[in-house]
This record gives sequence, C-alpha cells and structure tokens, in this order.
Amino acid sequence: MKFLPSQLLYFFHDRRAKRNLHSLIRFILFLCLFIGASSVLFHILMEMEGQHYSWITGVYWTLTVMSTLGFGDITFTSDIGMVFTLCVLMSGIVFLLVMLPFTFIQFFYAPFLEAQSKSRAARELPEETSGHLIIIGSDRVALSLATRVRQFNYQYCFLVNDVNHALDLVDQGYKAVVGDSDNPQTYSLLRADQAAMVVLLSDDMKNTNAAYTIREVSTDVQVVANADSEESVDILQLAGSSYVFQFMYMLGEMLARRTLGTGARSNVIGNINKLNISEAPAMDTPLVGRTVKDCGLRDATGMNIVGLWEHGRLVPARPETVISSKTIMIMAGTEEQLKAYDEFVGEAPPMDAPVLILGGGRVGQSAARVLKQRNIDYMIVEKNPKLIHDEIHYIHGSASDLDVLKAAGIDSAPSVFITTHNDDLNIYLTIYCRRLRPDIQIISRATFDRNITILHKAGADLVMSYATMAANTIINLLSPGKVMTLTEGLNIFRVEVGSSLADKTLMESNIRNDTGCSIIAVSRGEEMEINPDPMLPLDKGTSLLVIGAAEDERRFLDKYQA
Repeated sequence: MKFLPSQLLYFFHDRRAKRNLHSLIRFILFLCLFIGASSVLFHILMEMEGQHYSWITGVYWTLTVMSTLGFGDITFTSDIGMVFTLCVLMSGIVFLLVMLPFTFIQFFYAPFLEAQSKSRAARELPEETSGHLIIIGSDRVALSLATRVRQFNYQYCFLVNDVNHALDLVDQGYKAVVGDSDNPQTYSLLRADQAAMVVLLSDDMKNTNAAYTIREVSTDVQVVANADSEESVDILQLAGSSYVFQFMYMLGEMLARRTLGTGARSNVIGNINKLNISEAPAMDTPLVGRTVKDCGLRDATGMNIVGLWEHGRLVPARPETVISSKTIMIMAGTEEQLKAYDEFVGEAPPMDAPVLILGGGRVGQSAARVLKQRNIDYMIVEKNPKLIHDEIHYIHGSASDLDVLKAAGIDSAPSVFITTHNDDLNIYLTIYCRRLRPDIQIISRATFDRNITILHKAGADLVMSYATMAANTIINLLSPGKVMTLTEGLNIFRVEVGSSLADKTLMESNIRNDTGCSIIAVSRGEEMEINPDPMLPLDKGTSLLVIGAAEDERRFLDKYQA
C-alpha cells in the first residue's frame, strides 16, 4: 500500500492508460444509460398490466434480470412483458457477464498492473548519491562489472531506455534506472556530476553520443568507453571519454602473451611501480616435481611464488605444494628478478611449428598481431572467407574438420588458441584438440564466466574470460585502494600493519599458512621493498602489498586488520 500513490500517479500520467480509462468510462456510461432506459420501459409495461412499482424497484428489477439472479418476486404476466424480460436478460449476459469484465480487465486492471510494475523502475537517483558508477549497456561485461563493484561495496546503476529491460535487471537483483542516454537531463537525474565513473558499453555510435552528452553535465567525471573498431578510439576521446579500451583486442593480446616458446619463460600480467606480477608455466622447467619450499627459486632469483593455477583454480603456494607440469606459477619480483628466473629455468624450447589460432575474428587477429611482433609464426583457421587476409597464415575451413586441422599443423603446433565467441564451440574444440594432441598447450577464450571451469575440465591449460578481463580493467581504474585485480579471483590489496602484526617478522606471522595470502612488498613512504626478507620485523603503520584470492583476502582482513 505504501507504493500505491506512486503507482496511481504513474498510471494516470501514462497516455495509453488515460485513453483506456476514457474507453472504460464511456462503456460504463452506456451501461448506465441502458439500465435507465430498461427501468423506464419496465414502468411503462407494468402500468399497461395494471401493476404499480417505484422507480427504485424498476432499477432493482433491471439489475436482477441482467445479472441473471432472477429472484422471481416481480414478474410480467403479458407476452410483451415476457419478451422484454428476455431482451433485458440477454443484454445483461452480454454487457454484465461478458463485456464489463473484459473491458475492466483490458482497459483498467491490466494497464494498472503494468503501471504497477513500471513504477518499480527508477528514473532518478537520490540527490545525496555520490561516488557511484553509472553503467550504460547491459551485456555480459556490464553484468560482470556490476557483480565486481558490488563486492567492493560501490554503488552503481544500469542506465537503459526500456522499462521492461530495466525490470528484467531488477528481477535479477541489479539496480537499473530508465532514461535516454542522449539526454542531458538523464545524467542530471543520475547525479553524474557526483559519480565516480561512467562506463560506456554500447556500440561505438551510442557511446560517442553518450560521452558528448555527459560532458554537458559534468566535465570532471571519469568516462570509460569500449571501442569496437580502431577508428572509433580517437572519436570517443574527442567526444570526452577519459579512457578508451578495445576489450576484444586486449583479450587477443592476453592470449598471445601466454604462449610457450617465446624465449622468455615468464609473462608480466600486472605491475605496480617496480613490482611486476608474472605468470610462468612450469612445463619443461626443472621446477616440475619439486615443492615450493625446495625448488630453490628464492635463493637463485630472490623472487617468491605467490600463487599457483591448477586447472583454473587458484591454489595457495604453501611450502609443501608440489609443482606439476600443468601448474601455472604466479610470481612477484622486479624486472631483474624475472630475467634471473628466465636464466634459472633456461629458455623455453624453440618453436619448430606455427602456433595454431582457431578463429580469425577480432580476438584471433589481435593474438596474431602480438605473435608477429614477437617473431612467432602462426596459422589461423577461419571458415569465413571475408576474414581471410592472405594464403600464408590462413587456412580456409572449419576448425572441427580433422583434415583442416592437420593441414594447419595440429600435429606439430606447440600451442593452440581457441578464440571463437561461441563457448559451446570452444568447449567442443578444446576436447577435440586435447584428444588429438595430449601434450599441446591449449589456451581458450570464454565468453561467459560460468564456462571457465568447464573449459578447464575439457582440457584447456589457460582460460581467459572476456567479461572478467574487461571488468577487471575498469575496476583497476575505479578503485585505487584496491590496488589491482589481476584476473578472475586474484587481487592485490594494500593494508597497513596493525597491532596484530606489529613487531612480528613475516616468518612469525605465519600469514601464508593462516590465510593463503602472500606479502609481496613492504612500503615505507616512497620506498618499496619487493619480496621482503622473512626475518624482517614489521613496523606499525607500514604499508603492505598483499596478493591472494578473494576468499583469502577476506580471511586476511578478518584476522589481521586492526
């Protein structure tokens, strides 16, 4: 009942609702006129039979006959009276029992229910709203982004122009606001001048219009946009975007950087000042079969293993954890330490055959461009002839055709990238390639986050999620306190040493065993000590850079933050 006034207000301001209400009123007036006319005829016919009744009785008789109640206390005796009764009875069946319910439901009740639903979709944010995120677009990247910002306790809202779409999002548990993205008034109602960021995830044309419109309301708010085409990057920047990304191309680059056989064993996936976070596959290194404690990595390089990927699952790098050939190690160190690591494990085996890329779309072409820059040969399998640019690096055909795969070099390729936008096809091709080549490195793209685990089970060594990558890129811009979100479930966060850790050494604190997190750097003012000495006492107020999975982060903050 508390929302009834707003629902009625919305209903009576809707043009279609007003038109329907006028139709319902006209029908009711016609019905009242018919009842009045029938009551008058009732009196005339009763007077002809010598019976005398009041006007109220005439209305009473008409309604009882029309509603088919027919009490029988007042009846005609003449034939003409009986015929009149039948006419009133049949009219009542049509008007009261058929047309009135249908008209009421069609012209009032159904529109009112619709208005009741639509009133749930907000059209503005409270005046005091600030520091929030406005997301324009509701694709999988937008939904993934909304999920991540909720984890960090940011306020957000989707801006959509369709009420039903907004209601669908509300029913899924998201916050959505209805409005036009090309109307400055919309951004005023969304308090864009007080927002932390506006994220544009529609097509390039709508993003350009929205960016230009936002700048009419606020010149300071950060505007982050996705560009589908390379030509749109400059246009979006000119329109007022603070940052413009091509997420599809970024995904291809991330896939390419993770291939084996590039000479370097490690691949930097993030950095903070001089601190580099890198991934390194353990395959074909002397670390395979050793434990984290006995692998000798810190003694040789001064660098620590801070986490391990095992079949897509992040595992804490505990001293007793054994490194397998399928393990992807996560390490933290300086550029010099990463070079020392490459020397420690030796160069990766040279590539005698091209890397195989299944899918020649934007992701596949971006991966190919990075491989070319690294002087790595590649072969792309593509069935769309319009996407084939030359005969040297392209094979025309279906990736599910064995003859096509063999012609592309599946028997000798060191790595295969599966880059199609169809997760079902990616899972199929992953199983197929793993069956054909049990020893090949398979790196697959996932369009939906829910398929990451399935792709790992299907045989992929690495899975890169488009939605997660894009959401993490935006989160890293949005949240300087959350220093960096590296990949799905892996975060770097900054905390100050509290009373529970003060004056203890890293060895004594037992942080890794208790929480699964690793201390990768200690900051004292402008100085940062990377991979600090385990016997180093921690001073209260010192800033720590900690890396760990989301659950490990919560355990760390619950146990040590004071």
